[in-house]
Amino acid sequence: MEKRWIRKPAPDAVKVRHLADALRVNETIISLLCQRNVCDFEEARAYFRPVLSELPDPLRMRDMDRAVDRLQHALHEGERVLVYGDYDVDGTTSVAVVYSYLLRFFGPERIDYYIPDRYKEGYGISVAGIDYAAEQGYALIIALDCGVKAVEMIAYANERNVDFIICDHHLPGSTLPQAVAVLDPKRADCEYPFKELSGCGVGFKLMQAFSQHLGLDDAPLYELLDLVVVSIAADIVPITGENRTLAYHGLRLLNDPARPQRPGLDALRDLAGLHSELNISSLVFGFSPRINAAGRMGDAKRSVAMLLAQTKEEAFDKASVVDKTNQERRGFDTSITKEALQMIEDDLLLRNASTTVLYKETWHKGVVGIVASRCLDKYYRPTIILTESNGKATGSARSVVGFDVHEAISECADLLDQYGGHMYAAGLTLPVENVPAFREKFERIVAGRIRPEQLIPPVEIDSLLRLNEITDSFYKLLRQMEPFGPGNANPVFESECVYASPDSARIVGNSHLKLTLTQDGHHTVDAIGFGLAEYHERIAKGLPFNVCYTIEINEYRGVKSLQLRVKDIRWEE
Repeated sequence: MEKRWIRKPAPDAVKVRHLADALRVNETIISLLCQRNVCDFEEARAYFRPVLSELPDPLRMRDMDRAVDRLQHALHEGERVLVYGDYDVDGTTSVAVVYSYLLRFFGPERIDYYIPDRYKEGYGISVAGIDYAAEQGYALIIALDCGVKAVEMIAYANERNVDFIICDHHLPGSTLPQAVAVLDPKRADCEYPFKELSGCGVGFKLMQAFSQHLGLDDAPLYELLDLVVVSIAADIVPITGENRTLAYHGLRLLNDPARPQRPGLDALRDLAGLHSELNISSLVFGFSPRINAAGRMGDAKRSVAMLLAQTKEEAFDKASVVDKTNQERRGFDTSITKEALQMIEDDLLLRNASTTVLYKETWHKGVVGIVASRCLDKYYRPTIILTESNGKATGSARSVVGFDVHEAISECADLLDQYGGHMYAAGLTLPVENVPAFREKFERIVAGRIRPEQLIPPVEIDSLLRLNEITDSFYKLLRQMEPFGPGNANPVFESECVYASPDSARIVGNSHLKLTLTQDGHHTVDAIGFGLAEYHERIAKGLPFNVCYTIEINEYRGVKSLQLRVKDIRWEE
């Protein structure tokens, strides 16, 4: 697929030199910092060494004082508390954080957790969950990663004398639920300075406020940051501001050889074969699918039980079940993706559309989000995959860079029963008979708004780099900029007029390109381009080209070496 190269503007040279002199750091690295709006010494200090003591005061979040008071009341009055979370990674890690922290105060007799069944109850707060709480004598529910739009459900809970504290990070609707407290930094009336916390992050802030209210040391709470960083990685929230601080320290916990690791995460690490240092990417691809699989394919409580396991044996037993569920999920994912892509290929209108909206009643509900992502990778455009559940069409949406799919879906609200989500990912439910009308209206809205260039996948290039600048010391400086993720992406470099060393270019694994690059016949560096085998023939002819890439470490048979991960190749006309 053709890609759109976007070269970021170079930052102010005077600022770069000034900061480079102050920090005594390579100017290329300083340019990368300035592009990330880190332009003075104090900002650089906070960027390279995020400090937990400088996290924003949790009481700045709207309703936090009410939430802490209600939790304190439950503690002193002997009430029972139910920790209620969504069935995805963010929800299950949220539950693990809040439940494990409050367990020391309430004890196992007065606190438990609840994850709704994806198929019987659907997303968010359910009648079944409220009824369970009322019948089991729970006076308070702490809802995590859901609830900000649950106006009717909270009204029903109030009728049943069950109070709610909502900890959410999704966009609120026009009316907030009548809960005791609604914690959501995206509330229009919330002055909390950082708006992009994960759902688990909001739950963590509640625990932080509760801990401070009790006059306790934050150290035991910070031990839970290994779970918080998993949520940050999985939910693809920006790795900036407070998220970057939480992620930085969460990864330090996960990679600390002197610290006893959480048994559940340690078991996941073994099953995923992640034996080197963990980063955001390894959490996204190694941990997230396995934790998610339990909710997609069966009971998400399995994931929570794994995360809360106290022994290696218990953790490995539960993680093995989760891993097996993930293997089952992969089978559905592969077959449904193949079928969905074939549906597009076989339909001329679909092939030429600005959107993809597919529906088939037999598709597994648990993988439609993954299938939407796969279809977006192939036909880069806003994508919605729907299946049948409880007599309704329900599914997931994914979007391209810069296009708000949630907003486009909201303009089709007259055809929907419910919807919610973010700019780039959303969920929706509608009557089956409305699917054709929805497909037509959604296509019309998107086609009228999306710019042609938004339908070409972008590659954002941070800086030009010569191959002889790629050294071990340069790579060590790059590593200081981690953790990488949305908002703090792994820098992408461009090198001009490079060649493949003679006979080095070869195809591996059917579709990948392996080669050794050289520039001016001097410095050489190994490179791999996944899915770029189509370029092999032209490269093998010895023609010069421009290449854009990230820099990584490749480990083969115990030997580590620098390697370029090629994102795209271009021949200058």
